[in-house]
Amino acid sequence: MKLISIILPYYKKKIFIQQTLNSILAQNYKKYEIIIIYDDPDKTDLFYLKKKIKQDKRIKLLINKKNMGAGKSRNKGINIARGHFLAFIDADDIWHPNKLYLQLNFMLKHKINASHTSYNIIDKDNNKIGLRKANTLSFEQLKKSCDIGLSTVMLKKNIIKKNQLFGPTKTKEDYIFWLNIAKRNHKFFAIKKALTSWRKLENSLSSPVLQKLSDAFYLYNVHLKENYLKALLSTIVLSLNFLKK
Repeated sequence: MKLISIILPYYKKKIFIQQTLNSILAQNYKKYEIIIIYDDPDKTDLFYLKKKIKQDKRIKLLINKKNMGAGKSRNKGINIARGHFLAFIDADDIWHPNKLYLQLNFMLKHKINASHTSYNIIDKDNNKIGLRKANTLSFEQLKKSCDIGLSTVMLKKNIIKKNQLFGPTKTKEDYIFWLNIAKRNHKFFAIKKALTSWRKLENSLSSPVLQKLSDAFYLYNVHLKENYLKALLSTIVLSLNFLKK
């Protein structure tokens, strides 16, 4: 059996974290470690979280000295992960019980390095309000639209380069990581079945529009080294594709 390292950053999600952890611990594939990165300068929730995880030795807790953001926190988790495979989940999302088992076996059977799944969209009360279907994506396809749900992703750890992890931006940090992987000819293969529920909250899209546009331009201009005009056009295309969703 292959060890899977599950990376989970935590920041002010006390109301949902128990459901998230329960969905991991209920997986019918049991060979995994959970790496929680506590990223809140306010340590109020820390005692609560320690109490919840002390019963399972597979759970590791890293505590950031200051707020690093989700991307850098995930990078910190990746750096200590022992698994052959990595999986990611946010502290308010939910996995279906057979998520790890089906995804790992899909990847092993087809000799795949990167995969993602379809996912349900739920509200704060767990009501289903939508569905996003996964498609197999090459670098060129992914560059036009970020159609990958973070909590659906599983990767083979040995394809990851230390200097090409989650990006330094406030938004789009996961998109930078997926592009890092895809541009080295690793397609993201799709599992059509929805194996994850992504929680859409009122603040899910709260980052200022200008911040998102700025981070998108950075992604194309600095990260992908497109010239100014091409990066601007790519940012416009990405924004239009987002509005179509």
